[in-house]
Amino acid sequence: MSESNDGSMTIEEIKEYLPHRYPFLLIDRIVAFEKDVRIVALKNVTANEPHFPGHFPHFHVMPGVLIVEAMAQAAAVLSLKSIGQKNDGKWVYYFVGIDGARFKRPVVPGDTLAIEVRQGRMARGMAKFTAVARVGDAVAAEAELLCALKKL
Repeated sequence: MSESNDGSMTIEEIKEYLPHRYPFLLIDRIVAFEKDVRIVALKNVTANEPHFPGHFPHFHVMPGVLIVEAMAQAAAVLSLKSIGQKNDGKWVYYFVGIDGARFKRPVVPGDTLAIEVRQGRMARGMAKFTAVARVGDAVAAEAELLCALKKL
């Protein structure tokens, strides 16, 4: 499958880069991609996701750690697509650090989370990213991520 010329990607195209699958594949679509610069991913938050019955039964809120994981998955697609490395089972892209995570508003069923990730410094298989997740115009979360590509 080949991606469109505007950088958008479907879920099937995302799965060509990431090893994650349901229920842990947390991005649904890529709507913008600039090689070595930025990516914008969408996560459609639905009431039937497996974490909601326990978080919280009386008021469903997407766990912050899953929002950060969605950011890391978008960062991985940015990095891997930029270097042309699809998921061939011979590597793993680790999430190795997070700084400055802030959660500004709850993310609830019915929300569409727009995750913008900008690539920062890269060296020796490590990359730093700045990520912001928004619902509409409101910032839901932000963080700096550190990821590493390792051969298996």
